[in-house]
Amino acid sequence: MDIFEKIKTDKGNLGQYQKEAHGYFSFPKLEGEIGPRMKFRGREMLNWSLNNYCGLANHPEVRQADAEATAQYGLAYPMGARMMSGQTSKHEELEKQLAAFEGKEDAFLLNYGYQGMVSIIDAICGRNDVIVYDAEAHACILESLRKQLGHATSLVQKTGGGILVITEGVFGMAGDLGQLDKIAALKSEFSFRLLVDDAHGFGTMGPTGAGVGEHFGVQDQIDMYFGTFAKSMAGIGAFIAAKEEVCDFLRYNMRSQTFAKSLPIAMVIGLLKRLELIKTQPEIRERLWTIVHALQKGLKDENFDLGCTNSPVTPVYLSGSVPEGTNVIMDLRENYNIFCSVVIYPVIPKGQLLLRLIPTASHTLEDVEYTIKAFSEVRKKLEAGKYIASKIAQVS
Repeated sequence: MDIFEKIKTDKGNLGQYQKEAHGYFSFPKLEGEIGPRMKFRGREMLNWSLNNYCGLANHPEVRQADAEATAQYGLAYPMGARMMSGQTSKHEELEKQLAAFEGKEDAFLLNYGYQGMVSIIDAICGRNDVIVYDAEAHACILESLRKQLGHATSLVQKTGGGILVITEGVFGMAGDLGQLDKIAALKSEFSFRLLVDDAHGFGTMGPTGAGVGEHFGVQDQIDMYFGTFAKSMAGIGAFIAAKEEVCDFLRYNMRSQTFAKSLPIAMVIGLLKRLELIKTQPEIRERLWTIVHALQKGLKDENFDLGCTNSPVTPVYLSGSVPEGTNVIMDLRENYNIFCSVVIYPVIPKGQLLLRLIPTASHTLEDVEYTIKAFSEVRKKLEAGKYIASKIAQVS
């Protein structure tokens, strides 16, 4: 059979909805200056779907640094992978500053977040090692982890391998925090290394923005701290911070980086400016949390279910079917000019809908007030069964 024949009948979990969803629910085009108000299909939308937590995407100092660096170096320099011909002093400087910010000996720049995380695990772990992964920060994490660590310990005693515990700082869908203090405490009972993916916590959590490890006061117990630039830094790329020997091992053994072109120096210089602003202008993070607290308190006061979020990620849980969920989003966009994301089955259980809001330092309290009012009206329609209809025009 032709290898392409299968795609005619099996388009994948997401691809099966391509025809109906493309351009609206998936791959939507948000146009204009990055910020709380952008255009979608030619109309201005109040946007709650960008991970621009600190509002740095269009910060004047960031724009200036990006522009000047691009004018000086272009977007091609340096050419080649860092191991071969793509190393610069700016790349090394950014790594040094990130390591110091995270309280680690060293840091290693990565081209992408998801790819980087997968490649770290691939490089560090071998066939004899055991990975214990925290799929979600559930209430019984301590008991569950202790049980899994006991099982993992028995396995590595036979294989001679080691144990790597992986969790997230902020769980990006639900907004709850990985219980790093409780996980770190188990180091006194079991021998394991801890890898924390803090994509949503870096720059937003902790007294200085160093992340969820700092928030819990256990940053020194994190053996490998992973952060991305695509969230609070409004850039691209990622990094891993750890002991020098660990970072050196990854530099020479991460295949995804060994064969990847170096991050353009213009982006690296821009990232240095972004990190400087996070470190020297705490008012940026304070503005973010002002919006976060106002949005989450306002929604809770209207009896919306936000789950257990303790971060800027703001999930709004509703009851409804998949068709109702799509009509809720259409109503918000078409009649309220609000752009946010919806999460439906199979990502969450049947009968549940999750509207995911990402507040930023660029939003205003007026944006918050308007959104809460709109959500209250939409919930009334949902509870009245008006979104069961197939066309949104029937509930406008």
